[in-house]
Amino acid sequence: MRSQARSWSNLSPHADARRASCQGQTFVGARRWAPTLDSMTAALPALSEEGYTAVAAVLDIEQITSVQQALKVVSLERAGTRNLLDFGWCRDLAGTIKSHNDIYANLPASAVAIQCTLFEKTEKRNWLVAYHQDLSVPVKERVEHPSLGVWSLKEGQHYVQAPTELLEKLVAVRVHLDDCGLENGPLRLVPRSHRQGRLDDAATRRFRATKGEIVCVIAKGNALLFRPLLLHASSKAKVSGQRRVLHFLYGPPLPGYGLRWQHAV
Repeated sequence: MRSQARSWSNLSPHADARRASCQGQTFVGARRWAPTLDSMTAALPALSEEGYTAVAAVLDIEQITSVQQALKVVSLERAGTRNLLDFGWCRDLAGTIKSHNDIYANLPASAVAIQCTLFEKTEKRNWLVAYHQDLSVPVKERVEHPSLGVWSLKEGQHYVQAPTELLEKLVAVRVHLDDCGLENGPLRLVPRSHRQGRLDDAATRRFRATKGEIVCVIAKGNALLFRPLLLHASSKAKVSGQRRVLHFLYGPPLPGYGLRWQHAV
């Protein structure tokens, strides 16, 4: 698996398109395509090059069932909850996920889990989010530093807009607890947008129009890895059922700038 993951970095966007089309995919626009539930792991480019990649079989059915049971006692906000690392089972899971061969290959050896968010879409909790970059990180307390941006308080946790240099060191790992098809409100990404630094609304629109978007259809138990500075969005689900995702965020053990992580697992 590691050698296959490395080979993705040598594929051009056109090579990706050829390989996906050979698997019977449907393309919409310049780069938007609609893969099957399992094909996201077949021919994706490297994390560093395009800003995203996918990994198969991160959790098995037994592990997924165990997580689903644990989530039954977790109180949720409208779209989910940001504080799952408060739970011992989630801290253990963060280590299990990092140790997966193909995820470990995409993380620095010293990387720690600093957050786990549950995103849930159901008939009662159906939501959308426009294209954006993830700029805020969860920290232990508020500090003063000229490089730090806007502060906020979410679910009792301090968040701060971090410097670009820190954001570039982070990797999000989204593990799917349910199959996510085209009608389930999947994540959409703009390839290579993580290389542009922070983008304002006008730049976001221009870059998306130029590069197109990728629709991330992912099977249960598989994971999507991406850089938080990558432009991403999500529409409302069009069908009934659940779309649950554990969104882990991994980063360096010491964030710098006088900051301390609330969790560093």
